[in-house]
Amino acid sequence: MRTTPGVYPRRLLARLLTPLLGTVLLASGAPALSETPAGGTIRIVVGAPPGGAPDTVARIVAQHMQVGGRAVMVENKNGAASMIAAAYVARARPDGNTLLLASQTTVAVAPTLQNVTTFDPMKDFTGVALVGSAPQVLLAGPKLRATSVQELIAQAKTAPGEIDFCSGGIGTSPYMAAVLFAQTAGIELHSIPFAGEQACITEMLAGRLPFMFANASTALPYMKDQRLRALAVTSKARVNFAPQLPTTAEAGLKDYEVATWLGLLAPAATPPDVVNALNAEVRRVLRLPDVREKLEAQGYALSDDSPAAFTRYYQADRDKWVRLIQTAGIKQNP
Repeated sequence: MRTTPGVYPRRLLARLLTPLLGTVLLASGAPALSETPAGGTIRIVVGAPPGGAPDTVARIVAQHMQVGGRAVMVENKNGAASMIAAAYVARARPDGNTLLLASQTTVAVAPTLQNVTTFDPMKDFTGVALVGSAPQVLLAGPKLRATSVQELIAQAKTAPGEIDFCSGGIGTSPYMAAVLFAQTAGIELHSIPFAGEQACITEMLAGRLPFMFANASTALPYMKDQRLRALAVTSKARVNFAPQLPTTAEAGLKDYEVATWLGLLAPAATPPDVVNALNAEVRRVLRLPDVREKLEAQGYALSDDSPAAFTRYYQADRDKWVRLIQTAGIKQNP
């Protein structure tokens, strides 16, 4: 085979370098692609696209964090309702450099509906810090005749399955809130799924659909300009962003409470001292006036929980949503 000096055919070059490369990797202990070398930039992995509510929250927190002099960046790995991001972090080196921005969708709803086997949400993660939680808002359009939660329940009982609600799709937080609401109230509602909350808002403003449960950050602009009516918040106590709104508990649903939460998880084997240091830094950031103002403007009540308290919180929340999926017979593709 004729070659130009210093230039090798690709196949020959590959044969020469492959054994050598393998030896170098083994000798150096090079990390897998999913792992982050110690001392590098800390990453918060978000299973949603840039610009969405989870991404916005992650960036507000990350830009103020400094851990051992290292900056924190946000990395988006969108897809499969955060399951791509979750599987990625579950496989990461447990050194505290790769964190997952998680929610009830991440640890409970999506793994259950998708029968996920690439990771175990109960065994493969440990809680680092709860950022905050926000209730859903029962948002009504002009088509809904009811002016209160009690009236809505009464109307639904006289016409089982005939009152529609809009949701961002099966498994989304607004959908799950509506299913739990119907189950708790002992009524039957009819789901009309659309591609996201904003599509539902459009349908409600046009008078084509009567009501929905919406994340607080989605509902707030329409509450403020009074284009849509807020009937209640899904919390046990009234909230600072709308203290005039009654709670669903006040309407008689004592056992009904729904919170959309966001928190940071780390791979399960992350050392406790690393977890505690990260938790302390997140809690410091959440006390900053600028951070509080921005997150509270989106409806979040900010947390000051320890890692252990957050772990107990998300595990209990997971049990609640998995139980609802089973008892209500929710399926991703019915």
